[in-house]
Amino acid sequence: MTAPPPAPVTAVFAVDSSPLGMFGYFSEHRSEVLTWLGYHAWLSALPVVLGLLISLPLGWLAHRHRWTYPPLVTAAGLLYTIPSIALFVSMPSIIGTQILDPINVAVALTVYTVALLVRVVADGLAAVPEDVAQAATAMGLTRRQRLWRVELPLAVPVIAAGVRVAVVANVSLVAVAGTIGVPELGQLFTTGFQLSVGSPYYPPITLGIVLCVLLALVFDLLVVGGTWLLTPWRRAVGRS
Repeated sequence: MTAPPPAPVTAVFAVDSSPLGMFGYFSEHRSEVLTWLGYHAWLSALPVVLGLLISLPLGWLAHRHRWTYPPLVTAAGLLYTIPSIALFVSMPSIIGTQILDPINVAVALTVYTVALLVRVVADGLAAVPEDVAQAATAMGLTRRQRLWRVELPLAVPVIAAGVRVAVVANVSLVAVAGTIGVPELGQLFTTGFQLSVGSPYYPPITLGIVLCVLLALVFDLLVVGGTWLLTPWRRAVGRS
């Protein structure tokens, strides 16, 4: 997927250069900002889904074979120490994409998501009470059935807590990609910086911050709602 080139920074001045000028700025650039918001949402959410799919087997492996826990968790944690801007810039040479291709950001953030979630999945599975696992075995469940029908559902609250951290972190990290020209809400910060000649020009910067916060809140609420739907037994306990 190749993104359209960023819009040139011309004729973007709102009359009010204070933070409250973001309303006028948004009104004048509604289509452009909404396009960036869509890219930002996609680039924040997709890596979480991919990272979770990759982390589940790795976390299970670290839980099932305890000797693999230290190397897997340590290796995953080290991935998070790679500076995001360096990872974004190096992605084209690794996966053969163009420098402005949003896929670079999606892949890089998937790496960060895996770094966060491998430990969470392993610890979530380890938190399942041993007597519950033994009861499931006594009921005739195979190891695979016990994982999918007992252990993984019980680990959902722990895993969901890690997913909430990952999705909010991704919303912030995606904005960094704006510095290399990838179209998303980070372009608002770049635009604000470029237009702050002589005096600060706040409208695009403030608008970018507000939209990033709102987007993070929406994603967080979606994860909380998904967790609520996937853990009906917790609601039953609350009602008893």
